[in-house]
Amino acid sequence: MLLTTDLCDSHSDKLKIAEPIGFKDFGGAKNFNGKIYTIKCFEDNSFVRKALEQNGDGKVLVVDGGGSMRCALLGDMLGDLAVKNKWNGIVVYGCIRDSVAMAKLPLGVKALNTHPLKSNKRNEGQENITVHFAGIDFTPGEFLYADEDGIIVSKEALQ
Repeated sequence: MLLTTDLCDSHSDKLKIAEPIGFKDFGGAKNFNGKIYTIKCFEDNSFVRKALEQNGDGKVLVVDGGGSMRCALLGDMLGDLAVKNKWNGIVVYGCIRDSVAMAKLPLGVKALNTHPLKSNKRNEGQENITVHFAGIDFTPGEFLYADEDGIIVSKEALQ
């Protein structure tokens, strides 16, 4: 198990360390890592669904939802889809819902908070672009490591 604290001790000069802006753990897995795939959307999770329908083996989905607190971009049905398609984890700069069900999934999920309202479905968003929140860039193809202590990003896979 790779811990963010140990990786920071060994590689801090090569890391981007996300600011502690209030991410909470909602998935059954608290420690997760993988190659970054990104979605940028605002109160519309259509692109989140499209991404999670793909093979996610070895990947972490990073969703820049603009920090919206007005609806959820991820719920238990999409969480189930992520598990089925082998995603390692999901980081949402926004809200999730169905938190009790999400906690039972073998999936890493970090988000700012919960919200009971589902998002719109307008098929609006962008995928696999660099997104910026928590003081750092999340670039597709880089590697994200997350646990109870935080989120870090590296250009290369770390040991």
